[in-house]
Amino acid sequence: MGVRAPDDARKDDRLTYRNDGFRELSREESLQRLADASVGRIVHTRDALPAVLPVDFLLEESGAVLLRTSASSELVRAVDGVVVAFEADEVDAATHSGRSVVVTGLASVVTDPEQHEQLIRTGPRSWVPWPVEVFVRVEPELVTGRELVGGRTLYGVKLPS
Repeated sequence: MGVRAPDDARKDDRLTYRNDGFRELSREESLQRLADASVGRIVHTRDALPAVLPVDFLLEESGAVLLRTSASSELVRAVDGVVVAFEADEVDAATHSGRSVVVTGLASVVTDPEQHEQLIRTGPRSWVPWPVEVFVRVEPELVTGRELVGGRTLYGVKLPS
């Protein structure tokens, strides 16, 4: 039989997965941590199966995730007008700590010419420049995050090393 969490922890609505020891982050905390990340993963559907692609990004003030990619990429065709997930994390294996943030929402290609021109100057830089690039925005409909600090669970129990 496993170790049971204290009754007050089991009732805490902020726990993402009850009794796993991670602390759920608020929307604001999640966005703050996401702003510090440099690379994330976009999760979408390809051929009716989940697909995950690492991408560089920029977090807009509104919490929207902005990607820059080739106008002819498979990614653009797969995500434009579709609900996707975007995830970024940071893990420190030495201290057994880390965090993960997920933004779920509708992805769409930025089509406004003025906005596109502005994003060319201020938006994320592509690691692989293309002759024709587009920006994809993921609106933050749902923002969730979890963290484990210093190898300790939410209940103060030290994790085995």
